[in-house]
Amino acid sequence: MRYRRLGSSSVKVSEVALGGWLTQGRKLDAHATTKLVHAAFDVGINFFDTADVYANGEAEKALGVAIRSLKREDLFIATKCFFPMSDSPNDQGLSRKHIVESVNHSLKRLGIETIDLMQFHRFDPETPFEEIVRAIDDLVRAGKVHYWGVSCWTGGQIKEICDTAKDWLCTKPISNQPPYNMLDRHIEQEIIPTSLSCGVSQVVFSPLAQGVLTGKYKPGEPLPEGSRGSDSSSNQWMGRLLSEANLVKVQKIGAIASEFGCTTGQFALAWCLRQPNVSSVIMGASTAEQVKENAVAGVVEIPESAWQRVEEILAS
Repeated sequence: MRYRRLGSSSVKVSEVALGGWLTQGRKLDAHATTKLVHAAFDVGINFFDTADVYANGEAEKALGVAIRSLKREDLFIATKCFFPMSDSPNDQGLSRKHIVESVNHSLKRLGIETIDLMQFHRFDPETPFEEIVRAIDDLVRAGKVHYWGVSCWTGGQIKEICDTAKDWLCTKPISNQPPYNMLDRHIEQEIIPTSLSCGVSQVVFSPLAQGVLTGKYKPGEPLPEGSRGSDSSSNQWMGRLLSEANLVKVQKIGAIASEFGCTTGQFALAWCLRQPNVSSVIMGASTAEQVKENAVAGVVEIPESAWQRVEEILAS
Protein backbone atom coordinates (compact mmCIF):
# COMPACT_ATOMS: atom_id res chain seq x y z
CA MET A 1 0.00 0.00 0.00
CA ARG A 2 1.16 3.52 -0.77
CA TYR A 3 0.15 6.66 1.09
CA ARG A 4 -0.50 10.23 -0.03
CA ARG A 5 -0.78 13.55 1.78
CA LEU A 6 -4.31 14.82 2.24
CA GLY A 7 -4.61 18.34 0.85
CA SER A 8 -2.25 20.93 2.30
CA SER A 9 -1.83 18.93 5.51
CA SER A 10 1.04 16.54 6.23
CA VAL A 11 -1.25 13.68 7.29
CA LYS A 12 -0.99 10.62 5.07
CA VAL A 13 -3.82 8.32 4.02
CA SER A 14 -3.78 5.04 2.13
CA GLU A 15 -4.35 5.42 -1.60
CA VAL A 16 -7.23 2.97 -1.24
CA ALA A 17 -9.81 3.59 1.48
CA LEU A 18 -12.66 1.42 2.70
CA GLY A 19 -16.15 2.92 2.66
CA GLY A 20 -19.38 1.64 4.17
CA TRP A 21 -22.23 3.36 2.35
CA LEU A 22 -24.27 0.32 1.23
CA THR A 23 -22.62 -2.35 3.33
CA GLN A 24 -21.67 -1.62 6.95
CA GLY A 25 -24.62 -1.65 9.32
CA ARG A 26 -26.91 -2.56 6.47
CA LYS A 27 -25.78 -5.53 4.39
CA LEU A 28 -23.09 -6.39 6.94
CA ASP A 29 -23.62 -6.59 10.69
CA ALA A 30 -20.99 -5.58 13.24
CA HIS A 31 -19.28 -8.99 13.15
CA ALA A 32 -19.01 -9.05 9.35
CA THR A 33 -17.90 -5.40 9.32
CA THR A 34 -15.14 -6.25 11.81
CA LYS A 35 -13.81 -9.02 9.57
CA LEU A 36 -13.86 -6.66 6.59
CA VAL A 37 -12.17 -3.76 8.38
CA HIS A 38 -9.46 -6.02 9.79
CA ALA A 39 -8.83 -7.48 6.34
CA ALA A 40 -8.42 -3.94 5.02
CA PHE A 41 -6.10 -2.97 7.85
CA ASP A 42 -3.99 -6.08 7.26
CA VAL A 43 -3.26 -4.99 3.67
CA GLY A 44 -2.24 -1.49 4.72
CA ILE A 45 -5.48 0.48 4.52
CA ASN A 46 -5.60 3.11 7.26
CA PHE A 47 -8.43 5.25 5.86
CA PHE A 48 -12.00 4.28 6.77
CA ASP A 49 -14.88 6.43 5.55
CA THR A 50 -18.46 6.50 6.81
CA ALA A 51 -21.29 8.99 7.51
CA ASP A 52 -23.96 9.53 10.13
CA VAL A 53 -26.73 8.99 7.56
CA TYR A 54 -25.42 5.61 6.36
CA ALA A 55 -27.99 3.10 7.62
CA ASN A 56 -29.20 5.89 9.93
CA GLY A 57 -26.20 5.67 12.24
CA GLU A 58 -25.76 1.91 12.14
CA ALA A 59 -22.75 2.12 9.80
CA GLU A 60 -20.88 4.28 12.30
CA LYS A 61 -21.77 1.89 15.12
CA ALA A 62 -20.57 -1.13 13.14
CA LEU A 63 -17.31 0.62 12.25
CA GLY A 64 -16.88 1.60 15.90
CA VAL A 65 -17.12 -2.03 16.97
CA ALA A 66 -14.72 -3.06 14.21
CA ILE A 67 -11.91 -0.72 15.26
CA ARG A 68 -12.03 -1.41 19.00
CA SER A 69 -9.20 -3.94 18.90
CA LEU A 70 -7.04 -1.88 16.53
CA LYS A 71 -4.55 0.76 17.60
CA ARG A 72 -6.40 4.07 17.25
CA GLU A 73 -3.27 5.99 16.22
CA ASP A 74 -2.89 3.71 13.19
CA LEU A 75 -6.32 4.64 11.82
CA PHE A 76 -7.71 7.62 9.92
CA ILE A 77 -11.48 7.75 10.53
CA ALA A 78 -13.69 9.98 8.40
CA THR A 79 -17.39 10.67 8.73
CA LYS A 80 -19.91 13.23 7.48
CA CYS A 81 -22.98 15.28 8.37
CA PHE A 82 -25.65 17.27 6.54
CA PHE A 83 -28.59 15.02 5.71
CA PRO A 84 -31.57 14.74 8.11
CA MET A 85 -31.20 12.23 10.90
CA SER A 86 -34.73 12.81 12.21
CA ASP A 87 -37.82 14.91 11.55
CA SER A 88 -36.48 17.76 13.69
CA PRO A 89 -35.97 20.93 11.61
CA ASN A 90 -32.55 21.48 13.18
CA ASP A 91 -31.33 17.89 12.78
CA GLN A 92 -30.04 18.60 9.28
CA GLY A 93 -27.96 21.07 7.28
CA LEU A 94 -24.80 22.85 8.38
CA SER A 95 -25.92 25.17 11.15
CA ARG A 96 -23.56 25.47 14.12
CA LYS A 97 -26.12 23.57 16.19
CA HIS A 98 -26.29 20.64 13.78
CA ILE A 99 -22.56 20.46 13.11
CA VAL A 100 -21.68 20.38 16.82
CA GLU A 101 -24.41 17.91 17.70
CA SER A 102 -23.56 15.69 14.71
CA VAL A 103 -19.92 15.51 15.73
CA ASN A 104 -20.87 14.59 19.30
CA HIS A 105 -23.29 11.90 18.11
CA SER A 106 -20.75 10.46 15.64
CA LEU A 107 -18.05 10.33 18.32
CA LYS A 108 -20.39 8.35 20.54
CA ARG A 109 -21.46 5.93 17.80
CA LEU A 110 -17.87 5.39 16.67
CA GLY A 111 -16.59 5.08 20.23
CA ILE A 112 -13.65 7.43 19.63
CA GLU A 113 -12.49 10.73 21.13
CA THR A 114 -11.57 12.54 17.91
CA ILE A 115 -12.79 12.36 14.32
CA ASP A 116 -9.83 12.48 11.94
CA LEU A 117 -11.78 13.97 9.03
CA MET A 118 -15.20 15.59 9.46
CA GLN A 119 -16.85 16.18 6.10
CA PHE A 120 -19.85 18.27 5.14
CA HIS A 121 -21.87 15.87 3.04
CA ARG A 122 -23.43 18.51 0.80
CA PHE A 123 -23.46 22.30 0.41
CA ASP A 124 -26.01 24.13 2.57
CA PRO A 125 -27.29 27.33 0.88
CA GLU A 126 -29.15 28.33 4.05
CA THR A 127 -26.11 28.59 6.32
CA PRO A 128 -23.57 31.45 6.03
CA PHE A 129 -20.00 30.37 5.31
CA GLU A 130 -18.84 32.20 8.46
CA GLU A 131 -21.12 30.09 10.65
CA ILE A 132 -19.82 26.87 9.11
CA VAL A 133 -16.11 27.63 9.39
CA ARG A 134 -16.30 29.06 12.91
CA ALA A 135 -18.29 26.04 14.13
CA ILE A 136 -15.87 23.47 12.74
CA ASP A 137 -12.87 25.54 13.83
CA ASP A 138 -14.16 25.50 17.41
CA LEU A 139 -14.45 21.70 17.21
CA VAL A 140 -10.89 21.43 15.90
CA ARG A 141 -9.62 23.64 18.73
CA ALA A 142 -11.61 21.55 21.23
CA GLY A 143 -9.83 18.41 20.03
CA LYS A 144 -12.98 16.71 18.72
CA VAL A 145 -11.92 16.96 15.06
CA HIS A 146 -8.44 16.85 13.50
CA TYR A 147 -9.22 17.92 9.93
CA TRP A 148 -12.30 18.79 7.91
CA GLY A 149 -13.50 18.70 4.36
CA VAL A 150 -16.53 18.82 2.11
CA SER A 151 -18.32 16.44 -0.23
CA CYS A 152 -19.83 17.11 -3.66
CA TRP A 153 -19.22 20.88 -3.48
CA THR A 154 -18.60 22.94 -6.62
CA GLY A 155 -15.32 24.67 -7.33
CA GLY A 156 -16.86 28.04 -6.51
CA GLN A 157 -18.19 26.80 -3.18
CA ILE A 158 -14.82 25.28 -2.28
CA LYS A 159 -13.03 28.54 -3.05
CA GLU A 160 -15.49 30.62 -1.04
CA ILE A 161 -15.35 28.39 2.04
CA CYS A 162 -11.51 28.42 1.89
CA ASP A 163 -11.44 32.20 1.51
CA THR A 164 -13.87 32.59 4.41
CA ALA A 165 -11.75 30.36 6.65
CA LYS A 166 -8.68 32.42 5.77
CA ASP A 167 -10.48 35.71 6.44
CA TRP A 168 -11.65 34.50 9.87
CA LEU A 169 -8.26 32.92 10.69
CA CYS A 170 -10.00 29.53 10.97
CA THR A 171 -8.83 26.05 10.08
CA LYS A 172 -9.19 25.48 6.33
CA PRO A 173 -10.70 22.39 4.68
CA ILE A 174 -8.23 19.94 3.15
CA SER A 175 -10.45 17.60 1.15
CA ASN A 176 -13.46 17.23 -1.12
CA GLN A 177 -15.27 13.93 -1.64
CA PRO A 178 -16.85 13.74 -5.11
CA PRO A 179 -17.73 10.87 -7.43
CA TYR A 180 -14.96 10.25 -9.96
CA ASN A 181 -14.34 7.43 -12.39
CA MET A 182 -13.79 6.74 -16.08
CA LEU A 183 -17.49 7.31 -16.77
CA ASP A 184 -17.87 10.44 -14.62
CA ARG A 185 -15.06 12.97 -15.01
CA HIS A 186 -16.89 16.21 -14.22
CA ILE A 187 -14.43 17.26 -11.49
CA GLU A 188 -11.58 17.62 -13.98
CA GLN A 189 -12.95 20.84 -15.49
CA GLU A 190 -13.42 23.16 -12.50
CA ILE A 191 -13.21 21.35 -9.18
CA ILE A 192 -9.69 19.95 -9.44
CA PRO A 193 -8.06 23.19 -10.68
CA THR A 194 -9.81 25.19 -7.94
CA SER A 195 -8.95 22.61 -5.30
CA LEU A 196 -5.29 22.67 -6.28
CA SER A 197 -5.17 26.44 -5.79
CA CYS A 198 -6.84 26.06 -2.37
CA GLY A 199 -4.74 23.20 -1.00
CA VAL A 200 -7.66 20.77 -1.18
CA SER A 201 -7.36 17.23 -2.51
CA GLN A 202 -9.98 14.75 -3.67
CA VAL A 203 -11.10 11.66 -1.79
CA VAL A 204 -13.21 10.07 -4.50
CA PHE A 205 -16.17 7.77 -4.14
CA SER A 206 -17.70 5.48 -6.76
CA PRO A 207 -14.32 4.91 -8.48
CA LEU A 208 -15.80 1.73 -9.96
CA ALA A 209 -18.97 3.52 -11.13
CA GLN A 210 -21.05 1.52 -8.63
CA GLY A 211 -19.58 -1.74 -9.90
CA VAL A 212 -19.96 -1.11 -13.62
CA LEU A 213 -16.18 -0.77 -14.02
CA THR A 214 -15.58 -4.23 -12.62
CA GLY A 215 -16.77 -5.61 -15.95
CA LYS A 216 -19.40 -7.85 -14.40
CA TYR A 217 -22.20 -6.21 -16.38
CA LYS A 218 -22.01 -7.49 -19.96
CA PRO A 219 -23.53 -5.78 -23.01
CA GLY A 220 -26.61 -7.57 -24.29
CA GLU A 221 -26.90 -9.77 -21.19
CA PRO A 222 -29.28 -9.67 -18.20
CA LEU A 223 -28.02 -7.97 -15.05
CA PRO A 224 -26.30 -10.55 -12.82
CA GLU A 225 -28.53 -11.87 -10.06
CA GLY A 226 -27.54 -10.50 -6.67
CA SER A 227 -25.65 -7.54 -8.12
CA ARG A 228 -26.28 -3.91 -7.20
CA GLY A 229 -27.59 -3.29 -10.69
CA SER A 230 -30.38 -5.83 -10.18
CA ASP A 231 -31.25 -4.56 -6.68
CA SER A 232 -34.03 -1.97 -6.89
CA SER A 233 -33.17 -0.69 -3.40
CA SER A 234 -29.65 0.39 -4.37
CA ASN A 235 -29.54 0.81 -8.16
CA GLN A 236 -31.48 4.08 -8.44
CA TRP A 237 -28.33 6.01 -9.37
CA MET A 238 -27.09 3.51 -11.95
CA GLY A 239 -29.33 4.39 -14.89
CA ARG A 240 -27.01 5.88 -17.52
CA LEU A 241 -24.01 3.95 -16.20
CA LEU A 242 -25.58 0.74 -17.45
CA SER A 243 -26.09 1.99 -21.01
CA GLU A 244 -25.11 -0.42 -23.77
CA ALA A 245 -22.45 2.02 -25.01
CA ASN A 246 -20.80 2.16 -21.58
CA LEU A 247 -20.84 -1.60 -21.15
CA VAL A 248 -19.13 -2.04 -24.51
CA LYS A 249 -16.43 0.46 -23.51
CA VAL A 250 -15.87 -1.32 -20.21
CA GLN A 251 -15.28 -4.63 -21.99
CA LYS A 252 -12.68 -3.01 -24.24
CA ILE A 253 -10.99 -1.41 -21.23
CA GLY A 254 -11.01 -4.78 -19.49
CA ALA A 255 -9.06 -6.25 -22.39
CA ILE A 256 -6.33 -3.63 -21.87
CA ALA A 257 -6.31 -4.31 -18.12
CA SER A 258 -5.70 -8.01 -18.72
CA GLU A 259 -2.56 -7.17 -20.69
CA PHE A 260 -1.04 -5.93 -17.45
CA GLY A 261 -2.31 -8.75 -15.25
CA CYS A 262 -5.04 -6.57 -13.72
CA THR A 263 -8.71 -7.08 -13.18
CA THR A 264 -10.91 -4.42 -14.74
CA GLY A 265 -11.65 -3.10 -11.25
CA GLN A 266 -7.99 -2.78 -10.26
CA PHE A 267 -7.30 -1.00 -13.54
CA ALA A 268 -10.19 1.44 -12.97
CA LEU A 269 -8.93 2.31 -9.48
CA ALA A 270 -5.41 2.82 -10.80
CA TRP A 271 -6.87 5.16 -13.46
CA CYS A 272 -8.28 7.39 -10.71
CA LEU A 273 -4.97 7.38 -8.84
CA ARG A 274 -3.10 8.60 -11.93
CA GLN A 275 -4.60 12.01 -11.04
CA PRO A 276 -2.21 13.75 -8.60
CA ASN A 277 -5.01 15.71 -6.90
CA VAL A 278 -6.67 12.43 -5.84
CA SER A 279 -5.35 11.41 -2.42
CA SER A 280 -7.44 8.26 -2.06
CA VAL A 281 -10.13 6.21 -3.77
CA ILE A 282 -12.95 4.87 -1.59
CA MET A 283 -13.91 1.32 -2.43
CA GLY A 284 -17.02 -0.45 -1.31
CA ALA A 285 -16.62 -4.11 -0.45
CA SER A 286 -18.56 -6.85 1.27
CA THR A 287 -15.90 -9.58 1.42
CA ALA A 288 -12.27 -9.77 2.47
CA GLU A 289 -11.44 -11.15 -0.98
CA GLN A 290 -12.77 -8.00 -2.64
CA VAL A 291 -10.72 -5.85 -0.27
CA LYS A 292 -7.50 -7.74 -0.98
CA GLU A 293 -8.10 -7.70 -4.73
CA ASN A 294 -8.73 -3.96 -4.99
CA ALA A 295 -6.14 -2.87 -2.43
CA VAL A 296 -3.29 -3.56 -4.86
CA ALA A 297 -4.55 -0.89 -7.28
CA GLY A 298 -2.21 1.66 -5.75
CA VAL A 299 0.90 -0.33 -6.65
CA VAL A 300 -0.11 -1.37 -10.16
CA GLU A 301 2.33 0.02 -12.75
CA ILE A 302 0.57 1.08 -15.95
CA PRO A 303 2.44 2.88 -18.78
CA GLU A 304 1.10 6.16 -20.14
CA SER A 305 0.56 4.52 -23.53
CA ALA A 306 -2.13 2.31 -21.98
CA TRP A 307 -3.94 5.32 -20.52
CA GLN A 308 -3.89 6.92 -23.96
CA ARG A 309 -5.61 3.85 -25.38
CA VAL A 310 -8.21 4.13 -22.63
CA GLU A 311 -8.79 7.79 -23.57
CA GLU A 312 -9.50 6.76 -27.14
CA ILE A 313 -12.06 4.20 -25.98
CA LEU A 314 -13.78 6.64 -23.64
CA ALA A 315 -13.96 9.28 -26.37
CA SER A 316 -15.46 6.89 -28.92
